[in-house]
Amino acid sequence: MSDTPKVLIVDDDETSREYLSALLDALGFAVEGAPGGREALERLSHLPAPDVVILDVIMPELDGVETLRRYRAGGGKAPVVMCSALDEADTVVKAMRAGASDYITKPFNAEELREILERVAVAGRATTVATASEPRAPRGAANLGTSPAMRRVDELIDRIADADVPVLITGESGVGKDVVAREIHARSSRAGRVFVKINCAALPGELLESELFGHERGSFTGAQKTKPGQFELADGGTLFLDEIGEMPVAMQAKLLQALQDGEFYRVGGQKKIKVDTRVIVATNVDLAKAMERGTFREDLYYRLNVVEVAIPPLRERREDIPRLLEHFVDKYGKRYGRTMAEVPTEIVERFLTYDFPGNIRELENLVRRLIVLRDPRYVLSELRDRGVGAAVAAGAAAGAGVAYGAPMSAEAMAAGANAAGAMSMQTPLPPPLVPSTIRPPAPAVPTPPGYSYAYASPFNTPSPLPPPVIPPPPVNGGYRGAQAIADAAGAQVAAAEAEADDYRIDLKDLGRKAAHAAEREAIIIMLGHTGGNKREAAERLGISYKAILYKIREFGIGRPRAARKPKPAVAAVAAATEVAAATEAEVVAPPLETWREEIEDDDPPAVSG
Repeated sequence: MSDTPKVLIVDDDETSREYLSALLDALGFAVEGAPGGREALERLSHLPAPDVVILDVIMPELDGVETLRRYRAGGGKAPVVMCSALDEADTVVKAMRAGASDYITKPFNAEELREILERVAVAGRATTVATASEPRAPRGAANLGTSPAMRRVDELIDRIADADVPVLITGESGVGKDVVAREIHARSSRAGRVFVKINCAALPGELLESELFGHERGSFTGAQKTKPGQFELADGGTLFLDEIGEMPVAMQAKLLQALQDGEFYRVGGQKKIKVDTRVIVATNVDLAKAMERGTFREDLYYRLNVVEVAIPPLRERREDIPRLLEHFVDKYGKRYGRTMAEVPTEIVERFLTYDFPGNIRELENLVRRLIVLRDPRYVLSELRDRGVGAAVAAGAAAGAGVAYGAPMSAEAMAAGANAAGAMSMQTPLPPPLVPSTIRPPAPAVPTPPGYSYAYASPFNTPSPLPPPVIPPPPVNGGYRGAQAIADAAGAQVAAAEAEADDYRIDLKDLGRKAAHAAEREAIIIMLGHTGGNKREAAERLGISYKAILYKIREFGIGRPRAARKPKPAVAAVAAATEVAAATEAEVVAPPLETWREEIEDDDPPAVSG
């Protein structure tokens, strides 16, 4: 079988057919055309069948949906992608229920079209192999890996593929959960039907509900037409929900009902919609801990976890690296027209000893870079830099285990010093957060004993750090750079997380909290530098004035301001101006009750002499 996917284009519009033929030819597909449904059925009755059929919906005599029904009724197995200039909900649903593998609207997006055709072509070839007389296990083993761990995964897939039950796939990010989900679908009795994937972390809750269950026209602002949800489009096929651990709790209840009853309502709809959809979910989150935190429903967990497929990280199955390396070299060599007869030995050896924290996704990225740049030195340099990053992280972790202000052990100090030394030799430090030329510091404002500039704000969110206090501007420009702020925030948050959970750290959650802490610290420092002038601070931080007001609210940052005095007479103002010109102004601390600021106010006016 040729490696070049063959595509049959069925469209009565000759101009559209020629345009699509030229586009697919440029994307590396072998193309043939048919001007109508009857001609397409005649062509599909002869072997070899194309890998994919692109079928226009609106055609004279025999329309696309009827052509598809007749093709499937005659036993046709090739994947069919429906296309039309119209995006009507009823048409899409009819096409999917008639056996379409996917649906795309005109005008075509080249990358989207390529992704759809490659995906359905691979699924179609897998289905052809599965229906042949060859045993299924060797095919699966070749697709998933040859290591003992992946052979066990492959055996489990064989056992559950035809058992029409929900499947929970677990594993670190990048281990290939998507590939395993597609393999389960390809070996199941639903292999000839549609496979739909949704990333639950990519959409906010409101949009995720509309994407999953669809909506009726006018159900919310912007709902200009009725749209079927992915649950509905996957009727008869498989729905894959990736990152299920990120789904909002409110959405989980509706998903649970759809799984239990096999029916649901569109957003704003009054009519129940029944579907026959198999659901496969995947997550890199520990759902047991998520249930303890109240971020994942226990009843949904037990509904989904009928069978769990745990995929080991790449560092625990290094035997699969050479096969994956060969696969990606072949894939991207064809895509970019750059062949590589043999992968350099030093690359293979380095890959076999590298831990790949990003797993297969990281390996694919490095191979892609190798094919594009055609020089192993770039990849080896990148791996060295990542090794230094891992050493720095190890040093930070060694320091993070020590309580703030407590003496650090000699081993931890040595680890941190070695890591920092390696980093300084490899990576230049970033520029400072503020320009090197800084205006002279303003006179310091005395602070009442035991008083903090921070105030209790109703907009505060939980934070791992103590309440913020705006410091006075440092003398002689002694500001910390962006890297120093990020390092300090990351180490402090990591220490708090480790102590709070028996030295277990969720890296995704840690990243969010560290970014939160570093952002807050940078804003506090910049407000101190500008004397509390929010507009100037926003400009120096590269954000809008509204954004800094929102973040000040969010972080609960406050600063003192002078008590408002009655407006003096004109003569008194003039006298005060003359005195101020001759003598230096004296800053007096205001009474304690005036040390509060409403964030909604604009910046206070400049103080007159």
